[in-house]
Amino acid sequence: QVQLVESGGGLVQPGGSLRLSCVASGFTLDYDTIGWYRQAPGKERERVSCISSSDGSTYYEDSVKGRFSISKDNAKNTVYLQMNSLKPEDTAVYYCALAVDALAFVGTAVSAWGQGTLVTVSS
Repeated sequence: QVQLVESGGGLVQPGGSLRLSCVASGFTLDYDTIGWYRQAPGKERERVSCISSSDGSTYYEDSVKGRFSISKDNAKNTVYLQMNSLKPEDTAVYYCALAVDALAFVGTAVSAWGQGTLVTVSS
Protein backbone atom coordinates (compact mmCIF):
# COMPACT_ATOMS: atom_id res chain seq x y z
CA GLN A 1 0.00 0.00 0.00
CA VAL A 2 1.30 3.42 -1.03
CA GLN A 3 0.49 6.72 0.62
CA LEU A 4 1.17 10.22 -0.70
CA VAL A 5 0.80 13.20 1.62
CA GLU A 6 1.02 16.74 0.24
CA SER A 7 1.68 19.96 2.09
CA GLY A 8 2.69 23.56 1.41
CA GLY A 9 -0.40 25.02 -0.17
CA GLY A 10 -1.76 28.39 0.80
CA LEU A 11 -2.56 31.93 -0.29
CA VAL A 12 0.05 33.88 -2.24
CA GLN A 13 0.01 37.10 -4.25
CA PRO A 14 0.55 37.14 -8.02
CA GLY A 15 4.26 37.02 -8.76
CA GLY A 16 4.98 35.25 -5.51
CA SER A 17 6.44 31.82 -4.82
CA LEU A 18 5.38 28.68 -3.03
CA ARG A 19 6.91 25.25 -2.51
CA LEU A 20 4.79 22.12 -2.33
CA SER A 21 5.99 18.90 -0.73
CA CYS A 22 4.83 15.31 -1.07
CA VAL A 23 6.02 12.51 1.19
CA ALA A 24 5.70 8.98 -0.19
CA SER A 25 5.43 5.94 2.07
CA GLY A 26 4.68 2.26 1.71
CA PHE A 27 5.83 -0.02 -1.09
CA THR A 28 6.96 2.25 -3.92
CA LEU A 29 9.58 0.12 -5.71
CA ASP A 30 7.19 -0.75 -8.55
CA TYR A 31 6.71 2.93 -9.43
CA ASP A 32 9.27 4.96 -11.34
CA THR A 33 7.62 8.34 -11.72
CA ILE A 34 6.20 10.82 -9.24
CA GLY A 35 4.83 14.29 -9.79
CA TRP A 36 1.93 16.69 -9.67
CA TYR A 37 -1.49 17.24 -11.18
CA ARG A 38 -3.81 20.14 -10.44
CA GLN A 39 -7.50 20.90 -10.71
CA ALA A 40 -8.73 24.48 -10.95
CA PRO A 41 -12.27 25.47 -9.98
CA GLY A 42 -14.72 24.38 -12.67
CA LYS A 43 -12.03 22.66 -14.74
CA GLU A 44 -10.78 19.13 -15.28
CA ARG A 45 -7.68 17.80 -13.57
CA GLU A 46 -4.53 18.44 -15.60
CA ARG A 47 -0.95 17.27 -15.40
CA VAL A 48 1.66 19.74 -14.18
CA SER A 49 5.04 18.07 -13.78
CA CYS A 50 6.75 14.77 -13.03
CA ILE A 51 10.20 13.34 -12.43
CA SER A 52 11.55 9.89 -13.21
CA SER A 53 13.59 7.86 -10.73
CA SER A 54 15.30 5.78 -13.42
CA ASP A 55 17.02 8.59 -15.31
CA GLY A 56 16.04 11.79 -13.51
CA SER A 57 14.22 13.18 -16.51
CA THR A 58 11.50 15.75 -15.93
CA TYR A 59 8.32 16.82 -17.64
CA TYR A 60 6.56 20.18 -17.43
CA GLU A 61 3.26 21.28 -18.85
CA ASP A 62 3.69 24.21 -21.23
CA SER A 63 1.79 26.58 -18.98
CA VAL A 64 4.32 26.20 -16.14
CA LYS A 65 7.59 25.88 -18.05
CA GLY A 66 10.19 28.33 -16.81
CA ARG A 67 8.24 29.04 -13.63
CA PHE A 68 7.92 25.69 -11.85
CA SER A 69 10.67 23.26 -10.91
CA ILE A 70 10.31 19.69 -9.66
CA SER A 71 12.91 17.95 -7.51
CA LYS A 72 13.32 15.00 -5.14
CA ASP A 73 15.04 14.31 -1.84
CA ASN A 74 15.53 10.56 -1.88
CA ALA A 75 16.70 10.43 1.74
CA LYS A 76 13.38 11.92 2.83
CA ASN A 77 11.23 10.10 0.25
CA THR A 78 9.91 13.50 -0.73
CA VAL A 79 9.17 15.25 -4.00
CA TYR A 80 8.92 19.04 -4.24
CA LEU A 81 7.32 21.49 -6.62
CA GLN A 82 8.88 24.94 -6.47
CA MET A 83 6.43 27.42 -7.97
CA ASN A 84 7.68 30.87 -8.91
CA SER A 85 6.08 33.83 -10.67
CA LEU A 86 2.67 32.54 -9.71
CA LYS A 87 -0.36 33.70 -11.66
CA PRO A 88 -4.04 33.73 -10.73
CA GLU A 89 -4.61 30.95 -13.25
CA ASP A 90 -2.33 28.72 -11.17
CA THR A 91 -5.03 28.65 -8.51
CA ALA A 92 -6.00 25.00 -8.05
CA VAL A 93 -5.92 22.00 -5.80
CA TYR A 94 -2.56 20.37 -6.41
CA TYR A 95 -2.34 16.58 -6.18
CA CYS A 96 0.74 14.44 -5.77
CA ALA A 97 0.62 11.39 -8.04
CA LEU A 98 2.60 8.18 -8.59
CA ALA A 99 2.86 6.14 -11.79
CA VAL A 100 4.83 3.16 -13.11
CA ASP A 101 6.64 5.35 -15.64
CA ALA A 102 6.56 8.77 -17.26
CA LEU A 103 4.29 7.68 -20.10
CA ALA A 104 1.74 6.41 -17.62
CA PHE A 105 1.92 9.64 -15.65
CA VAL A 106 1.48 11.88 -18.68
CA GLY A 107 -1.27 9.61 -19.97
CA THR A 108 -3.12 9.93 -16.65
CA ALA A 109 -2.59 6.23 -15.80
CA VAL A 110 -1.84 7.18 -12.23
CA SER A 111 -1.53 4.44 -9.61
CA ALA A 112 -1.83 6.53 -6.45
CA TRP A 113 -3.04 10.00 -5.52
CA GLY A 114 -2.48 12.26 -2.58
CA GLN A 115 -5.31 14.10 -0.89
CA GLY A 116 -4.49 17.45 -2.49
CA THR A 117 -3.33 20.82 -1.22
CA LEU A 118 -4.99 24.10 -2.20
CA VAL A 119 -2.97 26.87 -3.83
CA THR A 120 -4.70 30.24 -4.18
CA VAL A 121 -3.02 33.05 -6.12
CA SER A 122 -4.81 36.32 -5.49
CA SER A 123 -4.16 39.91 -4.49
